[in-house]
Amino acid sequence: MIAFVGRRALQSIVVLAIVSFISFLIFQYIGDPVLTMAGQFATQAEQAQIREALGLDRPFYVQYAEFVGNALRGNLGVSYVARVPALGLILERLPASIELAVAAELLAVGLGVSLGSLAAAYPRSAFSKATLTGSLLGVSVPTFIVGIALILVFAVGLGWLPPFGRGEVVPVFGSWRTGFVTASGLQHLILPALTLGMFQLALLFRLTRGGVIEALQTDYVRTARAKGLGPVRVIVKHALRNVLIPVVTMIGLQFGQLIGFSLVTETIFQWPGAGNLLLQSIFESDFPVVASYIIIVALLVVGLNLLVDIAYAFLDPRIRYG
Repeated sequence: MIAFVGRRALQSIVVLAIVSFISFLIFQYIGDPVLTMAGQFATQAEQAQIREALGLDRPFYVQYAEFVGNALRGNLGVSYVARVPALGLILERLPASIELAVAAELLAVGLGVSLGSLAAAYPRSAFSKATLTGSLLGVSVPTFIVGIALILVFAVGLGWLPPFGRGEVVPVFGSWRTGFVTASGLQHLILPALTLGMFQLALLFRLTRGGVIEALQTDYVRTARAKGLGPVRVIVKHALRNVLIPVVTMIGLQFGQLIGFSLVTETIFQWPGAGNLLLQSIFESDFPVVASYIIIVALLVVGLNLLVDIAYAFLDPRIRYG
């Protein structure tokens, strides 16, 4: 088991190194922060002075080596625009993104697994066919279309929910500010969480429905039915329990992506999260902030994948030798 965890940890380190190199390489050739900072009327001498002050006049390999060395010490550079530590900017916005991802995950898991189980219990019913069609739309329609449609229906048309913002937040655990404990915060959270979790909801629905339908055809389920167990108990205790392994795997793998790829949702709903900050930093060619975001998200995704691999090894010992 120790050897298995060691191999997975080593693979994670390699992935992080590749991600950092690619992100550093890409943003060396996309945009020029000097032009943003100096302004359009700056002279060549002024631009050269700023470039030297930022260390952008040195060779690529020197800049990358310094970047890696500082990153290992927890220093991801200073924002070219805000002139404050880039890591601090990301961590200031990260709680909002994490809360949005958690809410989206809860909606996706709760609705996806329950609706998938119910549709599998009555696979030929109108409800099953309607939800299956809806899940196809969920995986096909782009996120920005879903978000705009929800705003038009529930915010503009019905006026039930606010169209943008985070609502009232209160400090908890030091600097962490949350909207989970306020009515305004929860109201502002519903539409963006549903938008962000729609794709995963549809995937979990289809995965649960297919797995439960297959499990209901097995001998042990037929035996449970022959013993006189009710349909709800048969599905929950026998069929669904054997489908949860791939479902839990998808939940673990998708959660990091919900945090990392919430950029579109945060932009549509003006959610003050790290994804919104990333978009602004890309426009301003603020490489330290962009690199910090990429590395933090990569750490989250790789860490979650490692935990899923370890959990899988406990559930199925054969995986340890794969």
